[in-house]
Amino acid sequence: MCPLLPIHAAATFALTGLIWTIQLVHYPLFSLVGPESFPAYHQQHTTRITWLVAPLMLTELLTAAALVYLGNRNPWLLASLLPLIFNWLATWRVQIPLHNILASGFNPHAHQRLVSSNWWRTAAWSSRAACLLLMIPS
Repeated sequence: MCPLLPIHAAATFALTGLIWTIQLVHYPLFSLVGPESFPAYHQQHTTRITWLVAPLMLTELLTAAALVYLGNRNPWLLASLLPLIFNWLATWRVQIPLHNILASGFNPHAHQRLVSSNWWRTAAWSSRAACLLLMIPS
């Protein structure tokens, strides 16, 4: 087994757990923060979560690219690339713009869209984790 595969899988599994935590715990709680405190709360949330998410997403992307470049053509790895690309696009084109709206204060519409659109990323990371689990030799 290529030594990059466990690193890649670890990043994906960590991101899968993290996205479920964000989806079920953090994002729903945004609506319970008072309007006066929300901008500071949101700023701290985005700063702190970025320190976790950014290195993991970069590791996941770079190790996926390296695995493919090095010739890994496992069908489950290849299948997991579509949700990987989807997560990057959704993060930059949907989630970050919604967070930018929320940065100036709680917006119920932006919050609802953040929670509902994040289910797609949650499903995508979950499917990536499933694909990688199917790659583990028995």
